[in-house]
Amino acid sequence: MEWNYYNTFITVSADCPAEAGTVPAGKKAGRTKPEIEFELLSAEPYRYTQEELLYEVHVRHKEIPEEEQAAHGTRLRDEFYQKPQPCLRASMLPKKYGWGLHFDGEGRISLYPVESPDYRQFVEGKRGTVRLLAAMRNSRK
Repeated sequence: MEWNYYNTFITVSADCPAEAGTVPAGKKAGRTKPEIEFELLSAEPYRYTQEELLYEVHVRHKEIPEEEQAAHGTRLRDEFYQKPQPCLRASMLPKKYGWGLHFDGEGRISLYPVESPDYRQFVEGKRGTVRLLAAMRNSRK
């Protein structure tokens, strides 16, 4: 199954409350998925594809120990991918926190804050041929 986007830019949702890219806040009990997504994508731009990111966020969010991942990696991965997973258009990064997501020609992802010149260039078509997709709305209005 192919879950990756290529040469695509996901814009913030039409009803995104953030006017600038904001770092997702943590909760008292454990880390949130948006927090983990942000941490991974900001630390290593263009390292992860959507498939890789979704799985990595899953194992970190569920706090699956590295030993268990090493021992049962293929099974864990297969079980994860057998269930439907929301794509990054449903991520809180573009829906709530003001981050655009660029997928390069190899499907690797980088973050761009909504207020940045780079974000504007993607939206205006000044960064090559890139398909624009809006993040999903927060409400059904």
